[in-house]
Amino acid sequence: MTGNELGVIEKVDIRNIWKDEARDFTPWLTEHISLLGDALKITLESTSSEASVGNYRLDILARDADRDFPVAIENQLGETDHSHLGQLLTYAAGYDAKVAIWIAGKFRDEHREAIDMLNHRTDDESEFYGVVVELWKIGESLPAPHFRVVSAPNQWVREQRQSRRKEETERSQRYRDFFESVVNVLESRPGVPAARKVTGRSWQSFKTSYSGFGYVLSFTSMDGGRARVELYIDCGVQETNKERFDSLEDSKEEIESAMGSQLYWERLDDKKACRISAYRKGSVHDDPKKLDDTRNWMVETLPKFKGILDPKLADLVN
Repeated sequence: MTGNELGVIEKVDIRNIWKDEARDFTPWLTEHISLLGDALKITLESTSSEASVGNYRLDILARDADRDFPVAIENQLGETDHSHLGQLLTYAAGYDAKVAIWIAGKFRDEHREAIDMLNHRTDDESEFYGVVVELWKIGESLPAPHFRVVSAPNQWVREQRQSRRKEETERSQRYRDFFESVVNVLESRPGVPAARKVTGRSWQSFKTSYSGFGYVLSFTSMDGGRARVELYIDCGVQETNKERFDSLEDSKEEIESAMGSQLYWERLDDKKACRISAYRKGSVHDDPKKLDDTRNWMVETLPKFKGILDPKLADLVN
């Protein structure tokens, strides 16, 4: 599969799936409450739907299973309005809910600010969330629900940021450790280009003698994770990049025969640069044995790749 074969994410009108808020969306959410909980990092369990509050009815009464808190959930498939904000507060008070969640198809700025103000002004045990419900699909796939948090308690926001920073730091260290080990092996081999500084990103580039070309090792997320060795072509001018790529592709059969394997010729017509790549399954999160296999593959493939392509690059730039 190449980049040109990837699907496009499309937004689906939620009214196409849930025609009516009370008859369609609320029953669905009651059965799939864990999806909302995952978005909020709360273990939610449904208690009842259309729960009575005096003469009114709360859409969903749920429970925070970890903290044993009652949770009030008010649904609104359209754009937020003042009446639903009032209903949410009334229902939350009626059940002494420490967590109140307002779900809508679209959040007006003034209502998001109102939720922010409630989080800022109320005690630390009260939590208010504003959540936009969306549906997305890729190609002809079934629509998938997505809960996007637009307002949350300050502590929740801080914890999410800290969690993301921790994940990014751990992932960055994995990349750094892996590519440093690759570079250490390659540096001991003759004819291998000098590596640029290892940065902890998902790719590692190498210097070349030919302006507008670069050899790169990388991990990609396509097809569940693939490792890549590539020649990256970018002299800064799209037309020149495509011409150089086409010239190299004229020797495709010769180059692939010398490599002993099929390569991926990625002209990338919608982008400025081009690439010629070799792939194999692999992720920086693989177990040590698989990572060793990927490291060995990169160490063996890059010098071979360079030895075959360098003479062709010399002809192009001279």
